[in-house]
Amino acid sequence: MDLLSSVRALGTPPGPDGRRRDPLKVFGIVLLLLAAGTDVLLAAVDGGSWWPQSVVLPIGLAALLWPVARRPAWLTVTVRTAVPAVFSGAVTAAVFCSGQEALSGPGELAILLCLLLIAVRDCPVRWAAVCGVLDSAAVLALPYRETLGDSPVNPFGMLVPVCAVAGVAGYLRALDHRRRVAVTETRRAERLAMAADLHDFVAHHVTGILVQSQVAQHLAMSDPERLAGILKDVERSATEALASMRRTVGLMREVPETGNTDRNPAGDLGVLPELVEGFGGSVGPKAALRRDPSVPDGLPHEVQAAAYRVVQEALTNVRRHASDATEVTVALAHDGRALEVTVRDDGRGGTRLPPAARGGGFGLVGLTERVTALGGELRTGPRSDRRGWEVMAILPTEKTPS
Repeated sequence: MDLLSSVRALGTPPGPDGRRRDPLKVFGIVLLLLAAGTDVLLAAVDGGSWWPQSVVLPIGLAALLWPVARRPAWLTVTVRTAVPAVFSGAVTAAVFCSGQEALSGPGELAILLCLLLIAVRDCPVRWAAVCGVLDSAAVLALPYRETLGDSPVNPFGMLVPVCAVAGVAGYLRALDHRRRVAVTETRRAERLAMAADLHDFVAHHVTGILVQSQVAQHLAMSDPERLAGILKDVERSATEALASMRRTVGLMREVPETGNTDRNPAGDLGVLPELVEGFGGSVGPKAALRRDPSVPDGLPHEVQAAAYRVVQEALTNVRRHASDATEVTVALAHDGRALEVTVRDDGRGGTRLPPAARGGGFGLVGLTERVTALGGELRTGPRSDRRGWEVMAILPTEKTPS
């Protein structure tokens, strides 16, 4: 499932302020706060020492719930997972050595297990083991608070939740790593495909320059008055070739040449009617192409190829993830500076193809790479009227000054 379908299938709609709500996250925060409140309540009812809760709970909750947007730079994931564990262990040691007895409720246990999950999954490699051991040791030491110092203690009862959480965190870390590798490979392959496309465009321009130069040589002897127009065409082709070559060199500098990459042939705006008509067919949804008269025919080849790929990928995603759509509209507009490509459908995503037919899940990753490399922007999301999905690409068409 690609990024578009992931949001479509699993994402939650944005709230009135534009932010997405995650009910599962909210539910987890509520449970965590209730568990912390249970710790305080148990300490008050038991009549024992309540100062351990007043030390550990605020630090642990701050480490877990501090908003990302307001988190200071020094509050890294390593600090967040290590410091509460160190404080918890120090409190346990102080309680045990003083011979006091203090209950350890579900709140502190839940906080430490959450920190263990974050440490194993998100900490840098060299710190993941250290922070994981600190959090695990703090959990295993919790039973020592509930003894007067001479009673037998069995800390191994905590091994089951510790091992379970560490195992889940390790599995999630492996999935994250595989995802990063897949995204990196997709971007590399798309950049190489773009570079190859742009190379073809440069060859096209250079061939035109060669032919026009030959014609100019002939006209210089037979019809000098027509020579000025030919030279203007040569200048325009040379300018476009240089612009394409700059983009090609920029792409190739960022990605090592690792071999041939399979890619689809480049398209242009001239073949979009055929693509849209073929998508609808006799059994598919009604598909229409609306090209504003403001869209010129002589747009740069790389812009036309990117627009074609945007439409192609968006239509493919409609077929894969919104097969209940009855109408798809492809719109092209130009404001003099950029080409705007919009693909809208009225699908709800209620009927989808089997998992094996949904693609590799990285179509939009490569497409975003292609659009942003040209200085453009790709937007995807629900339509403003909530009646389907929309993919919009803005592709600059003005030449970048040398």
